[in-house]
Amino acid sequence: MKPAVEVFDLALPRPSLSDQRSDERRLREALRDRLGASPAIPLSLLRELPERLRAWDFSVRVLVGRREEAPEVLEVRPPGDESPILGLGIDLGSTGVALYLVDFAARKVLKRTSFRNPQIPYGEDILTRLHRAARPEGLEELRRVTLEGLRREIVRFVGEENLSRLYYYAFCGNTTMTHFFLGLPTRWLYREPYIPAANWVDTLKLREAELPGHPEGLLFVFPSGGSYFGGDLIAGLLYVGLHRGEGLSLFVDVGTNAEIVLGNREFLLACAGAAGPALEGGVLSCGMQAREGAIEGVRIRNGRVELRTIGGGPPAGICGSGTIELLAELFLAGLVNPQGIFQPDRLPDRFREIRGEKAFVLAGEEETAHGRPVYVTQGEIKNLIRSKGAMYTMLRVICESIGVTFDDIENFYVAGSFGTHIDPEAAITIGMLPDLPREKFRAVGNAAGEGTVRFLLQGDFEEVREILSRLTYLEMNVENRFMQLLTGALFLPHTDLSLFPSVREKLRSSHA
Repeated sequence: MKPAVEVFDLALPRPSLSDQRSDERRLREALRDRLGASPAIPLSLLRELPERLRAWDFSVRVLVGRREEAPEVLEVRPPGDESPILGLGIDLGSTGVALYLVDFAARKVLKRTSFRNPQIPYGEDILTRLHRAARPEGLEELRRVTLEGLRREIVRFVGEENLSRLYYYAFCGNTTMTHFFLGLPTRWLYREPYIPAANWVDTLKLREAELPGHPEGLLFVFPSGGSYFGGDLIAGLLYVGLHRGEGLSLFVDVGTNAEIVLGNREFLLACAGAAGPALEGGVLSCGMQAREGAIEGVRIRNGRVELRTIGGGPPAGICGSGTIELLAELFLAGLVNPQGIFQPDRLPDRFREIRGEKAFVLAGEEETAHGRPVYVTQGEIKNLIRSKGAMYTMLRVICESIGVTFDDIENFYVAGSFGTHIDPEAAITIGMLPDLPREKFRAVGNAAGEGTVRFLLQGDFEEVREILSRLTYLEMNVENRFMQLLTGALFLPHTDLSLFPSVREKLRSSHA
């Protein structure tokens, strides 16, 4: 696979009375021989080309960028010029944004960073932002704040001196984030039958998107598969390569929604559901993103509660992975029963009434970073069980829909910050993930962001189109089997313990 920006060192034949080709034609034909296609050459470069060729005695280093219709010349440099040739991957998530700086010459990522989505002041959830965008000037306001935030962080991340060396961006986001970023109308995106303004956007100039970089730099926006499946999912699939595998694999990305894809090189079957926010810690009173101070691990042993926080400091809240471990530990310690009901008699010092509701306290006021308790309420436990039940049921239905079982799965990819930190053992204990051999689970981190890097360094348009063409959406809302199976999954771990033999053994050991 070739990178999005290729470098060619050319020694062009000098003009003569017997070779009166134009400078443009001389360059274009030399590149066509190397590329196998005739490249586009922008007007700004044609204006500079005659002087540059003669100044460098017709020996040049040429940078060519990938486009769908034809490659395009981005820059003509002096021979041997070793100035950096940079690219940028952007994953615009609804809560966080990730940036990846790529060196095309070295074919590697130089550094990564992340920051909060600048849209958050306009609404914590996407639907609130969509309603904001429906107001007069609302869409332009969201586009502006998104671009201002991106430009500010890109300049800080890359450095002013390197902006002109940014030649290619690869961008991904869910369908709504992509619409906000491009200023595409969102009115019909959240109304039945949920139609995006566009799925595929042709490669843009950076200046069209109002992003910093080389004047002729290019931007590829990962396409969406519909309102539920955005470019972030397509980028994630490009990274993990379900479409390249022989055996069956499952891919799960937990964010605003839980997105699931089952498939291999023959097909890709996808579904989505609203299991995400609870499992990310997003709907808990003390929930927070996976950042410093977040409880990411919990152990309850002999009446002692042990917490592990990101950064090792005092707790400030609990993130998704900590939430999963907490529920698993509460269950194994007998502090919640299979129905998810608190059993305070077993550890009374840890339970208290908070705002009229029974709560389990992980850390008291004197232990936390902010002087307030970190806790989970009875109602939140029930919400977590509904979310984990929905996740497990979606996984089961998508497998049943093609006549396979979990035993037929060779690889189980878990993506996102949730996937990076999650302990599969805890997720299996609560009945969120199937009871498979642990080596089948693969945490792939921010697969969407890594997918932008893969496109920059070794992807191509045809591979992205191939993923889109194989993707079929399974609508859970019309699947009767989903509701039939969900009831059994609303217990810890399930009403049918034979589905979770390792958990059954744990329970036997704890009760022995």
